[in-house]
Amino acid sequence: MELLAILLILGILILLLLVIAIYQIKMAGMHVKDFWTFIRANDTLDKLYAFAEKYEKLSPQQQMLFLSEAEKVFDAFDKVPNALWEEEYNKYMKILGKYKDIKLLRWHESSESEEDSKNNTNTKIIRPKG
Repeated sequence: MELLAILLILGILILLLLVIAIYQIKMAGMHVKDFWTFIRANDTLDKLYAFAEKYEKLSPQQQMLFLSEAEKVFDAFDKVPNALWEEEYNKYMKILGKYKDIKLLRWHESSESEEDSKNNTNTKIIRPKG
């Protein structure tokens, strides 16, 4: 009987803490889903940071994966107040810098390939008469 009472009190206490946590999230102007996404994105930010520190050159597939994951992190971080992630600011800025570098590199490569294809289609074939 005493064990049941203890379990009931613990259950009520856990439920109360959960309600308080949800209330605090709502008071901060966030949705619970956004907060949970932020928590997962924070973990991804740490992984991207370690990845960016380790590798200077990325293959095109790695670049696409990095860009995709970074965009998810940026979206999640945009939905929460800055004060919540100010400790992660340096990591965030490092990932943002790497993201911009890759985007610029990919844009430059695509503009070069477009220019090459234009040059190839504009080349006139001159045939001798006769």
